[in-house]
Amino acid sequence: MAVKIRLKRMGSKKAPFYRVVVADSRSPRDGRFIEEIGTYNPVAEPAQVNIKEEKALEWMLKGAKPSDTVRNLFSKAGLMEKLHNEKNSK
Repeated sequence: MAVKIRLKRMGSKKAPFYRVVVADSRSPRDGRFIEEIGTYNPVAEPAQVNIKEEKALEWMLKGAKPSDTVRNLFSKAGLMEKLHNEKNSK
């Protein structure tokens, strides 16, 4: 089973709010997911990002692939660097 870390769109029209979820790659964007690991609010100024870092690192070490947007959010939060350091320390 291929697992992805991606955004699930919430909120109303023209006021998006996203949840960062771990989901099977075959499930639809707003469909079934395995676990919620954070939120992203692009409407707020500045944009608000809340991520459970331990859970995100745990899933990526298990092989979950983040989507392009989630990868950018993780990079800004410093998670991709932590993942790289953890992989090299093992």
